[in-house]
Amino acid sequence: MKLYDLAAGSNPRRVRIYLAEKGIEVPSQPVDMMKRENEQPEYRKINPFGKMPALELDDGTILTESMAICRYFEELNPEPPMFGRTPLEKAQVEMWNRRAELNVLMPVAMCFQHTSDFWIGRLEQHKGWGETCRANALASMAIFDDHLKGREFVASDDYTVADITLQCGILLGKGVALKIPEELENLTAWWSRVTSRPTARA
Repeated sequence: MKLYDLAAGSNPRRVRIYLAEKGIEVPSQPVDMMKRENEQPEYRKINPFGKMPALELDDGTILTESMAICRYFEELNPEPPMFGRTPLEKAQVEMWNRRAELNVLMPVAMCFQHTSDFWIGRLEQHKGWGETCRANALASMAIFDDHLKGREFVASDDYTVADITLQCGILLGKGVALKIPEELENLTAWWSRVTSRPTARA
């Protein structure tokens, strides 16, 4: 088994934090985006979209997409549960994970891609769209702040993949000075809790 990894990537980080929470160790192979290794034919055979992470199983089967990889390990290692315990909890984790992904992680990623110098020459940047995504991410953070009032974690009483997704989205924002506004006290308190976990640096 091998995990094709990207140290600075938000989606690979989601998997690494998840595995660390589970206490699962998987051999990894870094993919160097700066050298465009992910665009080479050898890696495109692993993931034709050229994205990381990718998990290669012992029989050669390839799994891509961070949540698909996490779900695979969840079935093999159900404790501690990271996708919820009861049918209702599982649905709530799915709901809040998608909300974190679509409304924070994705807009932050678009802001990063369209406003950061890192992406110059790698894709066609549209600064205006990047700034629109910045505003959308900040608006979504306010919604999460309201939701987190009186709550320790996003989707349930436990730390779950929904927290991991939101955590990785906010962390990515630091690269484009997109931070949690000071007035969002609930989200700020949540951020302190999740980033104090030993797995936060995975």
